[in-house]
Amino acid sequence: MTTKRTARELAETYFRAWEAGDFETLRGLLAEDVEFVGALGTARGTDEALAGLQGLGKVLERIDVKVRVAEGDEVITWFDLCTVVAPPAPTANWMHVADGKIARIRVTFDPRGLLEGFAKSS
Repeated sequence: MTTKRTARELAETYFRAWEAGDFETLRGLLAEDVEFVGALGTARGTDEALAGLQGLGKVLERIDVKVRVAEGDEVITWFDLCTVVAPPAPTANWMHVADGKIARIRVTFDPRGLLEGFAKSS
């Protein structure tokens, strides 16, 4: 018997997998038609979403979660996005879960530090 993970458990696994660079686990968490909208771009579908996570993953140092709030199929995670190219960026991530998969993600943060860091490192 398989038990469906809660939205909170999916969010926890998502962030652990992303921080570890475990993109196969991430693929299994995302709905095929996942929609991602963030400060640095948008993605539709698993492949595009993973490409974005992999791109940022190249400079990701750690994800310092401050708080996670879950209600039903909705999860908000507040964290510091710590990279090797910029000071930590306070970040809010909202996820909506449908049919046991992450279906929508919205991320907001001030991207200026990352954009400056990317410009300096290229």
